[in-house]
Amino acid sequence: MAEHKRVLSRRRVTLRRAARAFAALVVLGAGAGVFAYIKLDGNITSVDIDSRLGGARPPAATDGSFNILVLGSDSRAGDNSSMAGGNTGDTARSDTAMVVHISQDHSHAQVVSIPRDTLVVRPDCVDAGGKTAPGAKRAMYNSAFETGGAACAVKTTEQLTGLRMDHYLQVDFAGFARVVDAMGGATVTTTVAIHDKDSGLDLPAGEHHLDGQQALAFVRTRHGVGDGSDLGRIELQKQMVRSLLKQAGGAGLFTNPVKLWSIGDTVTKSITTDSALGSVNSLVGLGQELKGIGPDQLGMVTLPVETAPSDPNRVVPQQPLADQVWTALRTDQPFPSAVVSAQPENPAQAAPTAPAAARPPAARDTGGAAPKPAPKAGAAR
Repeated sequence: MAEHKRVLSRRRVTLRRAARAFAALVVLGAGAGVFAYIKLDGNITSVDIDSRLGGARPPAATDGSFNILVLGSDSRAGDNSSMAGGNTGDTARSDTAMVVHISQDHSHAQVVSIPRDTLVVRPDCVDAGGKTAPGAKRAMYNSAFETGGAACAVKTTEQLTGLRMDHYLQVDFAGFARVVDAMGGATVTTTVAIHDKDSGLDLPAGEHHLDGQQALAFVRTRHGVGDGSDLGRIELQKQMVRSLLKQAGGAGLFTNPVKLWSIGDTVTKSITTDSALGSVNSLVGLGQELKGIGPDQLGMVTLPVETAPSDPNRVVPQQPLADQVWTALRTDQPFPSAVVSAQPENPAQAAPTAPAAARPPAARDTGGAAPKPAPKAGAAR
């Protein structure tokens, strides 16, 4: 009997110790969770766009669909200077611009890339210092960000598209490279060799798994492949977006807490958002809404453009195709076949045996416009 009591006593002590250890782990886990939340939340930079835009904006959709303006900044500040090349002084422009439309049931997305040298009407904008920056009747699209920051870029995009930009996301060069590295790189396929001495990108034809800096060079290269226009570079960017979506889908984020933390920490350090997305809760909520969208649920086009009559190095929206693009987003419909069939060729996936002169000039140079002298959109930087 005494021996039995001693065994029970030892079991009780063991159970109590296990219970205390479990409680300690719960407390530590909760503490770590709180620490992680606070750290990630503190990483995010957000800007209050709504207060500077006022009420004179396109109405928000009521069917559950929404739009996000995604910009890539060409700032050379901080870590960007070592990998961007060139010099923009203290200014920054939108090197990449995509309007992302999420369908009403959040099952698919449509993306429209806006060539940065598209001539648009830029409205009066209020800059970050509260001063009014006068508008312009013929301004390069990417000058809006330089003139009045995120709010001016949103305002100009809303005027161009007639669509409400419900959210805003911005990433710079260094941030993009960090995100690609955190995701484990990106795989691209080229049918032609790419040699760009400006970016340092040197790829033979074939499949390549790129690290962050290589991926950045890939989406920024112009002179190393194709006709050197910004339209060809946009096609490389589309290929990269699809690759990263595929990579994210196969990364096993939710089964790998270490990788999830690494990517979350990197992403939140690398982006600037509108104030409505400026928290971990908001970003996680957005991610949950979009988690079912992969490469197969993504439609991507470049805004149809043609050479500007006033400047062979600039482009203007090509009508009626350009308006058809924005109508498709407004009505939550697929892109018209006429728009899709007129898209520029991806210079990295061109037929390697076809000489450049043999390709249709409309598709190669102006995204479906009538044949005109090839616009070198983006030649300035």
